[in-house]
Amino acid sequence: MRANIIILGVLAAFFFLCAAAYTLWHMAAYDGRVEWAGTLGLALTGIMSTFIAFYLVLTRRGQHGEIPADRHDAHIDDGDPDEGHFSPWSWWPISLAAAFALILLAFAGPTFLIPIGGALFIIVMIGWVYEHYRGNFSR
Repeated sequence: MRANIIILGVLAAFFFLCAAAYTLWHMAAYDGRVEWAGTLGLALTGIMSTFIAFYLVLTRRGQHGEIPADRHDAHIDDGDPDEGHFSPWSWWPISLAAAFALILLAFAGPTFLIPIGGALFIIVMIGWVYEHYRGNFSR
């Protein structure tokens, strides 16, 4: 986690520096006018990096020490064994991405696809949530 904090701090400084350089460069090239989209985009990216780094600092402080991923002498078994439950055989995430892609495609053109994509999105979400309650993989 310490490495992540350092990397995010460096990224935040980089984006703030880029925002300042971008603003000054644009002002020099266009008679003192500020181009707000790029300036705010770079500055907000720096702010987001700062927020994530600050959150990691607070999380690290709350854990009272180093986690096994930060120690060079740690083994894989030293970490938390419970990483969650994942379904490598599941096709629902791909179907969910297709339904969401259909909704986004509908925004670009044929708007009649929005309700179709929305209905598919709801059906696929229900299927993904309940995939361990039915069929071969029920518990």
